Amino acid sequence: MNWRSTSPHPVVFVSGPEDYFAGRAIRSLREQLKALDAALEIHEIDAADYEAGQLLNITSPSLFAEPRLVIISGFERCSDELIIDGLSYIENPTSDTTVILRHTGSSVRGKKLVDAIRTNSNCAEVACLAIKGDGEKLAFVQGEFQHADRKITQGAAKALLDAFSDDLAELAGACLQLLQDSAETITEDIVDRYYGGRVETNAFKVIDAALAGQSGNALGLLRHAISTGADPVPLVAAISMKMRQLAKIYGNRNASAASVGMAPWQMDRAKRDLAGWTEDGLALVIQRLADADAAAKGAERDPVFTLEKLITLISNKGIA
Repeated sequence: MNWRSTSPHPVVFVSGPEDYFAGRAIRSLREQLKALDAALEIHEIDAADYEAGQLLNITSPSLFAEPRLVIISGFERCSDELIIDGLSYIENPTSDTTVILRHTGSSVRGKKLVDAIRTNSNCAEVACLAIKGDGEKLAFVQGEFQHADRKITQGAAKALLDAFSDDLAELAGACLQLLQDSAETITEDIVDRYYGGRVETNAFKVIDAALAGQSGNALGLLRHAISTGADPVPLVAAISMKMRQLAKIYGNRNASAASVGMAPWQMDRAKRDLAGWTEDGLALVIQRLADADAAAKGAERDPVFTLEKLITLISNKGIA
């Protein structure tokens, strides 16, 4: 099952390293079962502490036949007893009971039971794969709106990703808030209205203005970011990411986006931003980025001044 569209089964195996997806899937199952019967009994078990017979005791038919949900977390650290009891249980699961097994995939512990689950008709698997790179994060944002049957422009999705690129849960929360907006289509202006003050958004606005040669605007945005609490370290990181993209394709503009680890829209943007740059200019900026990174991490007393010099240099396309 897809983590966005789960449904109850006797046994649900929630696998993979992305805890946010797993949390969404488990919460959805719990809410669905609770909606079917408010008397739902919920039991939570740590797989590492599991004792022999515990699953049988919890799932045995009761006098009042209340439906039950058993959530077993940390399956990658499970006891031997859970493997033995689990193998028996999946062959004859209790009616009106859903058992959820959460395995992050960080170990091969419980492989015998995992393999049995994947071939048993009483079981369903929810794969929660890790998101890697901006391309997959962008697809996640677009998927959130498609799942809700709403529209978001490409520019708005990219702006949202710029604002919350480091935290998937925050990115999803931002999507949820935007879904509550009454606009038929979420645009870049709407994203900016909600989240224009985010540090990451300000960081990318700074570097975008600098790459466009707008030194005054870029410096103004930088000072605004600092005055509203932005830390120089993530600002330097955002600038470094943009400049690395330019350096990657400077001598290889016919490379595919995938071969340089970029989304197609990032590749197109980087090619446009490269106009007017020279190899020496890029090399100098990369050197000054190292200085700015060290300054932001405590090597200098005034890291903001070093950042301002770097922004000015980028605005001049590496010409000192």
